[in-house]
Amino acid sequence: MSEYEEVIQKLNLKKQELEERLGRVEDSLRKTHAKDWSEQAQERENEEVVERLEESARLELNQIYEALSRAEKNEYGVCEVCDGPIKIARLEALPYTNRCFSCASELE
Repeated sequence: MSEYEEVIQKLNLKKQELEERLGRVEDSLRKTHAKDWSEQAQERENEEVVERLEESARLELNQIYEALSRAEKNEYGVCEVCDGPIKIARLEALPYTNRCFSCASELE
């Protein structure tokens, strides 16, 4: 068993959760608007919030896809900058990170 297996399982669960959430968001955004102007205005405001949430979920989902791709290539847990190991504690906190703490700190 890989030391990263539990973190990768959590990534897969999060991926599934986000894919389901995005499906619900897309369904919500496809609904037709009310005929009343004031209701339409409120619906459009709500849509803006939902679209921002969708954007955030898509960004996180893309990061998860990239992390799972690294796992398939046996590159998960390896820093993209210095090729050093990423500590398991960091991966548990930020499972889709691709940089060790030192390299991430230098880039900020």
